[in-house]
Amino acid sequence: MKIWNATIHTMTDAGILENGYVCIENGKITTVESGKPAELSPEDIDAGGSVLLPGFIDAHTHLGIIENGIAFEGDDCNEATDPFTPHLRVIDGVNPLDHCFAEARAAGITTVMTSPGSANACGGTMAILKTAGRMADRMQIGTGVKFALGENPKSVYNDRDETPITRMATAAMIREGLAKAQRYQQELDFAESDPDEHMPDYDAKSEALLPLLERDVKAHFHCHRADDICTAIRIAKEFNLDYVIIHGTEGHLIADILAEENAPVIAGPILCDRCKPEMQHLTISGPSIMQKAGVKLALCTDHPVIPIQYLPTTAALAVKGGMQREDALYAITAGAAEILGVENRIGSIAAGMDADLQLYRGDPLDLLCDPWLVMINGRRVAADPTPQFQE
Repeated sequence: MKIWNATIHTMTDAGILENGYVCIENGKITTVESGKPAELSPEDIDAGGSVLLPGFIDAHTHLGIIENGIAFEGDDCNEATDPFTPHLRVIDGVNPLDHCFAEARAAGITTVMTSPGSANACGGTMAILKTAGRMADRMQIGTGVKFALGENPKSVYNDRDETPITRMATAAMIREGLAKAQRYQQELDFAESDPDEHMPDYDAKSEALLPLLERDVKAHFHCHRADDICTAIRIAKEFNLDYVIIHGTEGHLIADILAEENAPVIAGPILCDRCKPEMQHLTISGPSIMQKAGVKLALCTDHPVIPIQYLPTTAALAVKGGMQREDALYAITAGAAEILGVENRIGSIAAGMDADLQLYRGDPLDLLCDPWLVMINGRRVAADPTPQFQE
C-alpha cells in the first residue's frame, strides 16, 4: 500500500519532502521517496497534497487508568496505601476501551506513555501503548518506572501522619528502595555463581527495579520545582539511572543546568492553571526556554489533567511561547520517541518504522483542524469507541 502526493514531514534529517510517497507493508514503512510512485493500485491513497506526519506521541499521561467521566470506580492511578510501590504495573489498571483512547486517535495521537500517579515516592511500572487495541499487552511497546518528588507525596502522607511528609523523606525512600534492589541483585548473582548458596527470598519491589538498575528502562521523575528537579538528577547520578524529568514546570529557571546535565524533560501540562504552590512559575514560555538552551524536550497533556485530544493545542501554545513550529511538532513526534527510548519504532517517517501516520488538509497545530486519516501499524483507525481493527 502507498500514500502518495503528500507533503511529508519526515522528522528526520531528510526534512520535508514537498511531493512524496510512502510505501507500507505488514504494518511497517518500507519506502519514503520524493515524486510519484511508478505503479499505483486501487488500495493506494492519494493524499491530494495533504500534510503527512508521524502519529503524535503524548509522552506522559494517565490514559486508561483514570477513566473517562468516572470517579473512584474508574480511577486506579494511585495505590496510596504504601508510599513505595515499584512492583505495581500500570498495565494491570488500564482499560483500553476507555472512550478517551478513541479521542486520542481522532486527534492523531497514536502512542502514549501511561503512568501510575504521583501520590507515592515510587508509583510503579509505566507502559508505552499504541492507542488502538483491546488488550493492553498487545498495545505495549515499552515501559519505565515512575518516581515522584515534591508536593504530591508530601500531601498524601501528611494527611495520615505517615512517612514521607518531607522532601527529604521522599528522596530517602527512593534511595533506600534502589539500594535494596542493588543488594538483592548482588545476592542473586552470588547465589547463581555458587551452587551451595540459597537464592534470596523473592522481593517483588526489588525485582521491579532491576531493569532500571541495568539501564534497560528509564526512571521517570515527577517534579515541578527546580530544587526537586535537581534532587532527581542527584539520585539518578548516584545510581547511574537513565532518567527523564516529567513536568519540569520550573525547568526554564535552570535551563542551562538541565542542558549541562543532559537531562531530558517531558514538559507539561502548560494548558492549565497554577493549581498548587510548586506550579507558581508555570509559563507557556518554559518549553521554548529549555529547548533553546539545548534541553531534549517533549510535550505532554498529563491526561486527564488536560484532555488528551489537546496535545496539538499544547504544541501550538508552546509555539506562542516562543518555540519554532517545527520544533514543537518534533516535541510530540520524534523528540518524544527519543526521550521515551522507542525512536527505533515510532516518531518519524523512515524505512523500517511502524506505519503510524496521519494526514491533514490544513495546519496540524490549528485547533480547528483534525487529521482526515490516522493509521496505527499500517491500519486505518477511527474515532469510534469500538473500532474494527486488529492488534
